Amino acid sequence: MRWKRLLWIVPVALAGFLTLTGFAAHRFGHDPERMLSMVNARVEDALDDLDATPEQRTRVLALAERLLREGAAARDGHHEAVKALAGQWGQATPDAAAVHALVDARLDAVRKLAHQAADAGLELHGTLTPEQRAKVARKIARFTGER
Repeated sequence: MRWKRLLWIVPVALAGFLTLTGFAAHRFGHDPERMLSMVNARVEDALDDLDATPEQRTRVLALAERLLREGAAARDGHHEAVKALAGQWGQATPDAAAVHALVDARLDAVRKLAHQAADAGLELHGTLTPEQRAKVARKIARFTGER
């Protein structure tokens, strides 16, 4: 039940998080259409609870899809980075500069995705009415235990 509440906080950011961590790829077998369908269903449920207008639904679903694509793009280099790090481990003397460069590149990808998720949250905030934002704020307060 707790993770369902988390979907209320930032349903769009969840898509990026799942993509980035690889959870979604593991669970959905690298099937972007299936993942998009799952994300859209969760977002639609949240929008139903907010009594969203058709225009809001269109904007929020497009936002979710965009963030999902951006998350997938951020995840694309992960497998290659892991292989490169494993290659360094196999060396008699790993190249510290190369290892740090790989780590920095992955952190940059995560940072970029985090900023895109934050921007999506800000865009979502601007899409919702003050009453809808208040509903979301109450859900966030319940989730964080602030009541």
